[in-house]
Amino acid sequence: MINQSQPDTAQWNLIRKILFRFFFVYIFLQATPLGWFYSIPVMNVVTQYYYVAVYWLVDQFNTHLFHFPATNIVNNGSGDTSQSWEEFFTFLALAAFISLIWGLLDRKRKSYNQASYWLRTMLRYFVIIACFTYGIDKLFVLQMPFPLQSQLATPLGDFLPMRFSWLFIGYSSPYEIFSGCMEILAGLLLLNRKTITLGLFIAMVVFANVMVLNLCYDIPVKIYSIHLFFYCVFLLENDAKRLFRFFILNQAVTANINNQLSLPKKWMRITRVVLKFVFIVCFVIVPFFTMKDYYQADKNKKETKPFHEGVYDVTVFAVNKDTIPALITDTLRWRDVIFEKAGLGSIGSTDTTFRQRYRRGYFSFVADSTKQTIHFKKFAKDSNFIYSFRYDLPDSNTIRLRGKQKTDSLYVILKRSKRHFQLAEKQFHWISEANR
Repeated sequence: MINQSQPDTAQWNLIRKILFRFFFVYIFLQATPLGWFYSIPVMNVVTQYYYVAVYWLVDQFNTHLFHFPATNIVNNGSGDTSQSWEEFFTFLALAAFISLIWGLLDRKRKSYNQASYWLRTMLRYFVIIACFTYGIDKLFVLQMPFPLQSQLATPLGDFLPMRFSWLFIGYSSPYEIFSGCMEILAGLLLLNRKTITLGLFIAMVVFANVMVLNLCYDIPVKIYSIHLFFYCVFLLENDAKRLFRFFILNQAVTANINNQLSLPKKWMRITRVVLKFVFIVCFVIVPFFTMKDYYQADKNKKETKPFHEGVYDVTVFAVNKDTIPALITDTLRWRDVIFEKAGLGSIGSTDTTFRQRYRRGYFSFVADSTKQTIHFKKFAKDSNFIYSFRYDLPDSNTIRLRGKQKTDSLYVILKRSKRHFQLAEKQFHWISEANR
């Protein structure tokens, strides 16, 4: 039974009951609490069938009602795919239909206080998971890492707004850590029933900022970020009258104990403590140490010897012994090569043999110093090489490559460049005599 200082025994009006039924169904479908247990060995079988059923329903609604263009989307990090929008409209339609049937079968019920409590509790923990997931990522500067040299060498105008915003945040580690700390703070406050209101205020402001960034910079997580902001507003609505009296009318208000749950039996109280402990371990402690390990691994990335990290100008690029001049209009000739840590790199070329990102060709490479060979791959996990070269190092600043691309022989000379990126300095000045 929910313990309230002034039990809400009043009958809900019709509009409130209709809205509650609709949002109860919609939020349950959208937040998908079953998905929280996907990593548990036994539960993943149940959740697997649940998702199969959901995808089938979404496909049926789209085929017979919405008619979105059919797409076969792989997991590419975007939360705004056509399939995501199909799911969104399907859940809206299902919520409307189920809540209508629910209303017809449950016309005599005066209120949904108990159901409201459990919905708010489930939704609160959903927001907590989001706070810790993104907050811990930012705490270790993993969500938006500092720009690679390949990205620093890319003209600003070639970036799409999403990547531009990612680099803007990733440039400043303190700002990203601050953002993560605010999300973690909101999550910690939401874990305690006495500080839920403050936690919701902080979470609402944090996710409002995320939502606006996603909308204004075309970041493909719009649906999810809008929902997170909406969930915070939805949860605060439970306290709307008290907040209005306190902040707007400057009136005294009583304590809000709507989130308190009276558990008369000892085993119930023990169960609640155990469940909260398990939740904190699974969604706070384990992610924290996992991200810490990722951070340490990223920090320990080293150069792939003997290729030193940096920018190399392509001074000679010969195909079948025919030297190709360095023309701006040539899309296949290499302009420069950048070697990054951990066997990554990019080439100033729009050659689609490489993985194209913002008019640069990205690659992974494997070097064998014994055989003096280097192999370029399009993706790190690929087993096939797109280029294979023998190399020699006449001096510490020069690399000569000899190899083949299909039937063409290639001869390339790379000279280490003295190019310096000011943005990599992470400048900060208390005193600035002029705009720079």
